[in-house]
Amino acid sequence: MEGSKAAGRKKLVGSAFVFALCYVVFILFILLMIVINNPGSWKDYFRQDYSRFLSLCICALLLFYIVYYYFYFEDKEFLMSIRNVFMIFSIITLSVLTCYLFGRFVSIFARPMALLALLCLFVFNRRQAILLNFVFSLLLFVIDTYTDNFSASMGVGAEAGAHVEVYFSLMLGFVCGTFAVLTAGNVKTRGGMLLLGTFIAVPTVIIILLLELPAIYGNSGWIAYVASAGFGILGCFLSSALTLCFLPVFEFVFNRLTVFRLRELTSANMPLIKRLRTEAPGTFNHSLIVAQLAETCAIALGENAELARAAAYYHDVGKLKQPDCFTENQTGYNLHDELTPELSADIIRSHTTDGYDLLIAARLPKELADVAREHHGTLPIKFFYDKAMRLSGGDANIKDYSYLGPTPHSKIAAIIMIADASEAAARTLKERTPENVERVVRSIIEERMDLDQFVDCDITMRELTTVKTTIVEALSGVHHHRVKYPSIRFNRDRQVVKEEPDEK
Repeated sequence: MEGSKAAGRKKLVGSAFVFALCYVVFILFILLMIVINNPGSWKDYFRQDYSRFLSLCICALLLFYIVYYYFYFEDKEFLMSIRNVFMIFSIITLSVLTCYLFGRFVSIFARPMALLALLCLFVFNRRQAILLNFVFSLLLFVIDTYTDNFSASMGVGAEAGAHVEVYFSLMLGFVCGTFAVLTAGNVKTRGGMLLLGTFIAVPTVIIILLLELPAIYGNSGWIAYVASAGFGILGCFLSSALTLCFLPVFEFVFNRLTVFRLRELTSANMPLIKRLRTEAPGTFNHSLIVAQLAETCAIALGENAELARAAAYYHDVGKLKQPDCFTENQTGYNLHDELTPELSADIIRSHTTDGYDLLIAARLPKELADVAREHHGTLPIKFFYDKAMRLSGGDANIKDYSYLGPTPHSKIAAIIMIADASEAAARTLKERTPENVERVVRSIIEERMDLDQFVDCDITMRELTTVKTTIVEALSGVHHHRVKYPSIRFNRDRQVVKEEPDEK
């Protein structure tokens, strides 16, 4: 215990150091942006207004301090990963650079202000996206306030105009970024992501109208407002389009799961899925049914249905190492008839760790690999334990015939543990009535509760009841009764050529 705490503290210190290093890199990036933005007068800027740059550095430090302590108190495990720290700063830096380029070379109103919010929503989660969007909006406001970006980009010298643009940036970052996070939660397709730009455009046009009211009643009139609103709408669509462009990069570089990647991982063209289909067809068909059950249960519990489906597809991928050693892939000959129960149990239980290693080696997300390793927990392998007890005269250690664990650490893993066993048990029922299926599924859940398989995940009794009901309904539908067809054949003229009496 003390060793794990010391390792955790060491990781936190390392992440704090990396956080500080990333902050220095970000300030150097801002410095470079100032130099590029003022190629002929940047020396005068630092000579005469060095206090402005110092204020910028202090404000940025305070904002990053907020980010660090938010993750420290809300998700310390996330913060321990240096990769995650780099990912946060990469998204912030990329968003600042993109906004700068469009503000500099197109129009200040064409900035993709919702870009960071959308990236964080799909790469992290809704709560973290709102917090990081809040920090990003203030950070961009600070950069605009203490540098000359707006005057240079718009070609205006009036302080009032610059202030309007600064407040536009602040308001749009707050309102449109938060609006994008709240409305994009149900976006599941890339077409839906592009359509999202239309919804973000509504608050954008309203904010531009409010901030441009003095100009509308002044000399500029409605023409300037229409131009600004047009650029604002362009910025909204750019936010959606650039999110689609940058998401695959973050998915690959940082190995993150998004709804789009989860759907790609369950494609029939994925290498491990192809191998399952050709090398272990029985396991592949079993995984398809488990995926259906897990997805339905995840929807019932309000969990990530796409993650449940993908995890179920890959939960038995470790069987690819020795597919013929598993019953669903055998065609009459059973290798275990010639092996000792100790060796058979070792082969069977190794498929969880083999699956974990295969998924990590293939650079698939750790969330899927964890489910592959956890979906049997520390359960005993009953068949070979019983065989060993009979052969040894009752002298067999249950630990030698149990999975190595760990037990499920997430609701998704717990769901797949139950769905996996329920699907296999339902196949053994001679009469798959809802009553029989309910009895089997209830027994499976109760046994896993008795063996403390759910102590490491936060699934509740109510949720387990929901899982049981959902699986019973789904399995009753999958294994439903079919009417026996009469033994009749027809020729091409649709005339009966053979008719046999129905079997009783």
